[in-house]
Amino acid sequence: MQAIKSRDTKPERLIRRLLHAQGLRYRVAAKPLPELRRTADIVFRPTKVAVFIDGCYWHGCPEHYVPPKTNKGYWSGKVAGNIARDRDTDRHLAEAGWEVLRFWEHESPDECASTVLRVVTKRREALLHGQFGSHE
Repeated sequence: MQAIKSRDTKPERLIRRLLHAQGLRYRVAAKPLPELRRTADIVFRPTKVAVFIDGCYWHGCPEHYVPPKTNKGYWSGKVAGNIARDRDTDRHLAEAGWEVLRFWEHESPDECASTVLRVVTKRREALLHGQFGSHE
């Protein structure tokens, strides 16, 4: 499992490149909430937007996940644990006022970047107009 990349995957790099080209600046592989031991792939702290680009196998994509053929109990349990942790992360971040965006690795980088840009811009506007605080 050491060879499995937890950051800087090809889908992440493509989406980050598109976001950077749009003028967005962000943190990479950062903890949105310091007290929560979870790392988002892309974090926009001022607007409280956390972006996750989930791998189809490791996060149980309903479209592409193929159950393991060997050591089924271990690997299926591991993927189920990842899915449960993802939902728990979403809940914690939402409770803290964060917008969580999750994309599958097979989704179009252009569409993902477009969604991120739209959400960050909208929340930036709301922040400028005092519609939500940065310390909620």
